[in-house]
Amino acid sequence: MLRRYLRLLGVRLRASSLLAMQYRADFLVDGLISVFWMITALVPLFVVFQNAQRDIEGWSFGESLLVIGWFTLLQGILEGAINPSLTGVVEHIRKGTLDFVLLKPADAQFLVSTERFLPWRITNVFAALVVFGYAFHRLGRMPSLLGVGISLVLLVTSVLLLYSLWILTVCAAFYVVKVDNLSYFFTSIFDAARWPAPVFRGALSFVFTFIIPLAVMTTFPAEAMLGRLPWSALGWAILGSGLFAFLSRQMWKHAIGRYTSASS
Repeated sequence: MLRRYLRLLGVRLRASSLLAMQYRADFLVDGLISVFWMITALVPLFVVFQNAQRDIEGWSFGESLLVIGWFTLLQGILEGAINPSLTGVVEHIRKGTLDFVLLKPADAQFLVSTERFLPWRITNVFAALVVFGYAFHRLGRMPSLLGVGISLVLLVTSVLLLYSLWILTVCAAFYVVKVDNLSYFFTSIFDAARWPAPVFRGALSFVFTFIIPLAVMTTFPAEAMLGRLPWSALGWAILGSGLFAFLSRQMWKHAIGRYTSASS
């Protein structure tokens, strides 16, 4: 069963790559635009630390760059692998064409989640690696192997959290149909992930840790690379991502159960 879905995923990745390469000029332009937006993500950080006389909430400029690196990496995954497919679900629901997905001999959630990819977003991965390298150059040291290993585990939990949150957002379309504003709102909220979690206080700190866990997605991996993430935080991150994935799966099943097909 797993081999079957991995093969199907490979087919869809190849199809998306071939489609993107049909228009090579657009492919290159989109890649350059992606790099441009990555640079704009760095500008606020340079502005803040240029005017600051000390570290901000215990985070130096180099340490904050690590958070930006994780933000850039996850933004590429979000906009290259999650958004393109799941935003299409809303159109399927509006037009009643989700029937064609449900009739296929594979899990519907898997099919809608892998419908389309934007390969040029791979530039975010290389950009993130450059930011990581520059950050540790500023810090004057390199991350430990253990820290890198833990950060990779947190990368998996972060992607799972992003995907689960998007599934929950998409499920709302089964009830209210028009969720464009909600999806734009989520994308705007995700921009806050470029800042270290201690910057946020009070209610925002609670929201960005437990409701929309941005801190788990970018600050935790950065702390892991710095070698100062508590083991308990790693455990809660793994547990929390598993819980979000379970809730999103149950919500998807419930939403599919109330879907009214075009033929009804």
